[in-house]
Amino acid sequence: MLLCDIDEIRTWIGSWQVDDDAAGRARTAALGLITGYLTTGHDVVLPQLCAREEQLSRFVAAAHDAGAEHVHVILTAEPELIVRRFRARALAAGDEWTAYVTADWEQEGGDEEIRTWTARLDAFPALRVASTDPDTTYRALLDVLETA
Repeated sequence: MLLCDIDEIRTWIGSWQVDDDAAGRARTAALGLITGYLTTGHDVVLPQLCAREEQLSRFVAAAHDAGAEHVHVILTAEPELIVRRFRARALAAGDEWTAYVTADWEQEGGDEEIRTWTARLDAFPALRVASTDPDTTYRALLDVLETA
């Protein structure tokens, strides 16, 4: 299985922090990687906030073009827990991407912006798995994938 982290790929692009088009190019590069990998008959996990239908449809099409199935799963939690987890990750991570995205969220409205995105995701069509502790969440994810 390939873990394709688009945020990681984005940091491989020169001057990604100031290049407004870096996110789009990182997703385009990931689409090529995903399609190529899926054609080998193996699975891809894409840990990505993809809450815009026009973006999600690109990944669905890539899976179908490769003859693979697409399963969209959103891990859920209460909005205040999501805010606390985001803040804890920002304090603990210490990497350039987390610092960048934390600063971006702050500019966009901080905790309230995180709550807004959470509400947007509540209305987005996908399978849902409650995010609790890692072991329970993983087992629940496997159960959802097995029945998808």
